[in-house]
Amino acid sequence: MSDEHAREAEVLNRRIAYIDHLRGLHRFERLVGLLIILAGVGIVVLSTYTPLPKLVVLCAYAMLAAGWVVFFYVIWKRTAWRKANPFETWKP
Repeated sequence: MSDEHAREAEVLNRRIAYIDHLRGLHRFERLVGLLIILAGVGIVVLSTYTPLPKLVVLCAYAMLAAGWVVFFYVIWKRTAWRKANPFETWKP
């Protein structure tokens, strides 16, 4: 019985390590994408209260688009890693 518990504990530890690794993938890119989006939103919100040049507002919208592209890239890369490394064959 204790061998079964030890095996379950080992599988649980491996699963936790797998999930932690998956969550850590492309963390820097996610942070950069979030900061780009927040900066773009800040400029767009600022432009509603103060007159800003159109070029600045267009750059803010381009920043929003770039930030979302970074987020989609991270989702795509993490999904590709997950498909290439299923949990059943993963070893830390």
